[in-house]
Formats: sequence, structure tokens, C-alpha cells
Amino acid sequence: MTEPTAEGSSVSRPREVVVEGNARGFAQAITIGGHVLAADEPVEAGGTDTGPGPYDLLLAALGACTSMTVAAYARRKGWPLETVRVRLRHSRIYATDCEDCETKVGWLDRIERDVELVGSLDEAQRARLADIANKCPIHRTLTSELVIRTRLVGE
Repeated sequence: MTEPTAEGSSVSRPREVVVEGNARGFAQAITIGGHVLAADEPVEAGGTDTGPGPYDLLLAALGACTSMTVAAYARRKGWPLETVRVRLRHSRIYATDCEDCETKVGWLDRIERDVELVGSLDEAQRARLADIANKCPIHRTLTSELVIRTRLVGE
């Protein structure tokens, strides 16, 4: 299965991700193809801080996708973009504190994303790249209606 990119081309479906951890703690080993990553919770949350937490990894995915998508678009256009730096923060807020949200009950997750574009870009190019940042596949996934199907396998 392929997924369209901001440039209109297609990319192949991501590899399977396997996450495994001992049930006595939060530390996890994440295997993606030949890559092994770690995840954990901070010490103050009961973990051992051997890796980033789940929300850190989510933000990393969004930041990486944003940077890659913006840079690929600029390359395709031949624009003088030198560096893309994305800073992200996750927080939970009361729905009543969100002025521009439809939901007014309970909690809302909020991600703040700052995109820094380094290069001799004009204002029109910068504005277009800001628009492209919102079109990265991870952004689209996070802001779409998302269905996660869970099934137990094995024993």
C-alpha cells in the first residue's frame, strides 16, 4: 500500500514496528526493520529513563515528517532552504480553556509545533512551506478520524 506525499508522489507502506517490554517496568525495546530504539518513562513517572517516552516518540514522528516534507517540497521547487528545525511540545488542557475548539467537556491534547526555516526564502516561499508543514502524512493522520484495531494474539 502506498501513501501520497505533499509533493503528490507515493511512498511505500512503513515496516512493521515491534515493541516489547518486561511487564515489571516501563522500559521497552522497539524494533523497526534493522533499527532498535528504546522507550521508557522518566524516573519521576516510575520509569528508568532509558529512552524517550511515548509522547516524545509521537512528537519525534511528527517533527521528522514535518521537516522531511517541507525540505522535499523546497528541493523540488529549487528553493534556497538550508535547514528545517522543528520544535514540538505536548500538553493536556481543559476543553473549556480552548477558545477555538469544538469540544468543551473534559481534556484535550494539544501539540505546539514551531517550524524554523533557515535560508534565503522570500515571504511567499515561507508562507507556502508553512502550509506544506500541515500536509505532512503524520500531521494528516493525527488530525484525521483515526481507527485503531486491537486484537490479542498468541497464548
